[in-house]
Amino acid sequence: MNAIPVFLYHAVSCDPPAWLAPYTVSPRTFVEHLDMIADNGLHLVPLRQLVAALHGGPELPPRCAVLTFDDGYADFASTVAPLLAARGLPATLYVTTNALTNPGTPSRRGPFPSVAMLSWAQVGELDAAGVEIGGHSRSHAQLDTLPRKAVREEVGGCKRELEDALGHSLTSFAYPHGYSSRRVRAMVGEAGWTSAAAIRASAFSSVRDDPLWFARLMVRADTGRERFTLWTRGEGAPVAPFAEGARTRGWRAYRRTREWAGRPYRALPA
Repeated sequence: MNAIPVFLYHAVSCDPPAWLAPYTVSPRTFVEHLDMIADNGLHLVPLRQLVAALHGGPELPPRCAVLTFDDGYADFASTVAPLLAARGLPATLYVTTNALTNPGTPSRRGPFPSVAMLSWAQVGELDAAGVEIGGHSRSHAQLDTLPRKAVREEVGGCKRELEDALGHSLTSFAYPHGYSSRRVRAMVGEAGWTSAAAIRASAFSSVRDDPLWFARLMVRADTGRERFTLWTRGEGAPVAPFAEGARTRGWRAYRRTREWAGRPYRALPA
């Protein structure tokens, strides 16, 4: 199968705040998705296997997929990790370091208001349990609107903080909001990340995809069973790589203009 589903989840919860609700699925829905993946003959593999193939390494097994989670919500430890462990399934968790807080308490700093985030201790426990930990910047900034110095601190600072805390090197990064540019992608590689997850208009990845800009399928609250079933069959979405579209370039220009004018576009609540 040329189309490789790399599923992107955010929160898995029954009671998310209103701003997060569109990007949240319930635990019951998440279990249904895991069942649909298995029932349709997909095999979940660690992200590192996909990245190795994108770098010209060993071929991927047929009919494979990857699970990824962004931001670092506390429900990953309480809900997602036990479900994955019970089934022996691999996943990658991209965390925003400025949002990590004390266990089970609402985030009062960083970019994610009124929602419980993982603590540094929990991230360490998940790492020790075999969950791949990746970087998602320090403050969840729109990297493609920032000057070089700020991008360097967001990308490299996140890597240093996580590696210091976990005691080993990390290689996987995800662009906040999915936003990047050619310059940002080059700087991510220079910082030592060997892969970087995008969204790419919600598309399948493939063995020809860019390891520093590979596509994912964002699973949202309104992702119905029919669409998810199509994704498990390698249907219903474009397949990367493909050129960046005019709409994406125009949207970046708009956000950059607002940033330079001192009126930044708010992708999340302040």
